[in-house]
Amino acid sequence: MPLALLALAIGAFGIGTTEFVIMGLLPEVAGDFQVTIPTAGYLVTGYALGVVIGAPLMTVLGTKVSRKRMLMVLMGLFIAGNVLSAVAPVFGVMLMGRVVASLAHGAFFGIGSVVAADLVAPAKKAGAIAMMFTGLTVANVVGVPMGTLIGQSIGWRTTFLVVAGLGVLGLAGVAKLVPEQPRPEGVRLRHELAAFRNVQVLLAMAMTVLGFGGVFAAITYITPMMTEVAGFADSSVTWLLVLFGLGMVGGNLAGGKFADRSLMPLLYVSLGALALVLALFTFTAHNKVAAAVSIVLVGALGFATVPPLQKRVLDQASGAPTLASAVNIGAFNLGNALAAWLGGIVIAAGFGLTAPNWVGAVLAASALVLAVLSSALERRDVRRDSRIVAASAVAEPASAAGVRY
Repeated sequence: MPLALLALAIGAFGIGTTEFVIMGLLPEVAGDFQVTIPTAGYLVTGYALGVVIGAPLMTVLGTKVSRKRMLMVLMGLFIAGNVLSAVAPVFGVMLMGRVVASLAHGAFFGIGSVVAADLVAPAKKAGAIAMMFTGLTVANVVGVPMGTLIGQSIGWRTTFLVVAGLGVLGLAGVAKLVPEQPRPEGVRLRHELAAFRNVQVLLAMAMTVLGFGGVFAAITYITPMMTEVAGFADSSVTWLLVLFGLGMVGGNLAGGKFADRSLMPLLYVSLGALALVLALFTFTAHNKVAAAVSIVLVGALGFATVPPLQKRVLDQASGAPTLASAVNIGAFNLGNALAAWLGGIVIAAGFGLTAPNWVGAVLAASALVLAVLSSALERRDVRRDSRIVAASAVAEPASAAGVRY
């Protein structure tokens, strides 16, 4: 794997830390600003919606410059957003800082996915994408637990200052290691938009929204769920997030390995198992050991879907993949926003802190249905194309035989 993938992974590490660390700090932030836990959950929803908006917006703006330069601009935006979150005097300003940081997220992973895939042979594209996303998953093993520990012991504002420092490191890595690539010639916005007329691209993005949304339905409220239902101490949340991160790392690497071999069967297995584990998590959350195992499985199964879904979008939008790739990253976060919102609704409605797990199970099961539908449509199209080719092959000799001189 090229060394440039390390630079992309460094940037992904910083972005992954800021995205997920807020979940371990929701009680501290809510208490500081004197808002409820569901209200503090808007910091998750707002970030996710910012990714949805920022992914296409920043990618379109990035068509005017080289991919390397755009990646550096995005890291600068990420740094500014985290500094704003750290110094926010009121909840609204912190929410604004989260949105500013999130604007870099989708375009960074979208453009980064294209860069990563272009650096390797076609048979290794999913593996290269997974390598970049390893930074995101490792953030949940190292960055997020450390950020949570810092936030609980020193203060959550310090956490966001440290995250801004990670952004500086990511910016330096991109500047040093990512090769300068010329701006793609002949690429026009209308070409990029044409990919969205492909039903398979839209189905893949819908699978992304629902499948990864299932993960966030549970994980957004993991801190109150584990402390108030499972009976863990506040200090144990850090290690529970480490377990989630380890699951993410394993699932992401496995997804990258097997997606290059058998993409759709991998999605069937991971989405079906994710739906089952999330449904069971409603019950296993009442037992410490079972809850810990469930957290690992949710992380592993959820992130096993990331490389195959991203690769499927790139494959189906091969003529103009940059915008589609970035929008699919936005789709991951649209699922996050939807799941966090739905999870807050069922908690506020009095169904309990484990109710978001059922929401996640339904979302993951819906993604599985779409995966089956996508494969069925693809097989239908292949059969139709085969019939057309066969009919053309028969017609040509017959036509030739009818000509006499």
